[in-house]
Amino acid sequence: MRKLLILALVGLAAQLVDGALGMAYGLTSSTLLLFVGVAPAAASASVHLAEIGTTLAAGVAHWRFGNVDWRVVTRIALPGAVGAFVGATFLSSISTESAAPWMAGILFTLGAYLLVRFSRPLRQRTGAGRLRGRFLGPLGLVAGFVDATGGGGWGPVATPALLVSGRMEPRKVIGSVDTAEFVVAGAASIGFLIGLGSEGFLLPTVAALLVGGLIAAPVAAWLVRIVPAQLLGATIGGVIVLTNARTLLNAGDAGSTVRPVVYVLLAVGWVVALTFAVRALRRTRRARAIVDATPTAATPTTGTAAATPSPDTTTPAVPAGVVAGAGPAGADDDRLAVVER
Repeated sequence: MRKLLILALVGLAAQLVDGALGMAYGLTSSTLLLFVGVAPAAASASVHLAEIGTTLAAGVAHWRFGNVDWRVVTRIALPGAVGAFVGATFLSSISTESAAPWMAGILFTLGAYLLVRFSRPLRQRTGAGRLRGRFLGPLGLVAGFVDATGGGGWGPVATPALLVSGRMEPRKVIGSVDTAEFVVAGAASIGFLIGLGSEGFLLPTVAALLVGGLIAAPVAAWLVRIVPAQLLGATIGGVIVLTNARTLLNAGDAGSTVRPVVYVLLAVGWVVALTFAVRALRRTRRARAIVDATPTAATPTTGTAAATPSPDTTTPAVPAGVVAGAGPAGADDDRLAVVER
């Protein structure tokens, strides 16, 4: 009973992170399950089975709010399902000893990505036209494979590529990736079922993760208005890096003199990333304040043209690297300015 309670707290924590960042449910859950001693394949299988429920709820919510581009969903979900199925089969076929460092290496890399990504503002390109299938297909295939073999990674791989294209609104990127993940999680679960059998799923673990996630969902919606996503992303990235570094060091038989040095270097990098995240958040807030303080044109009266600003009125420029319209800490606009799923 005590273990199930801990697992429910793991699911709750993972959903809080996912709800505030728009990603990292799989990364957080898998990292914490590996840390408490769950086998890599069983951890990934259980997380993906639980994600069928969480991603279904998320997809329906995004659909109701108009955040889904169904053309993108169909073109990224099907290749993603293929990649996830292959990745699940691959992870199921290797031994636990071989799988542990492989999975820890993927999680470590994605955790480092979170550190780098959330230590600076999101820069968006401007583009024209629609995203092509020849781009979406390979992207879904790679993201699905990484997601299944690493226990998470669909969002951190797929969302940045869609965001930097500049051809989709951030809210539709997050909504479309979330919705497509339901298909990916289902395909991964089928792959694990074939490779591991029904005993490969730790059903009490799945239930605990799911219950914790459902409880945390409304809390996460509140949390995103309180805790700046930029700081939370850098914080969770550091936790994932340090936790999986332990597995990698054990796999490499690192000596007692090497371990402290590695941990110190990683901790210093974590602090630096948090410092940059704070600076980026302040720049975003200042940019928002400047935009809000900019005078607007006078409201036109009936039968007359709209008043135009005087020649000496200037519009302050938004600092480089800051998304115009990014809101204050906790606001929805601020989340879309810094979050990638």
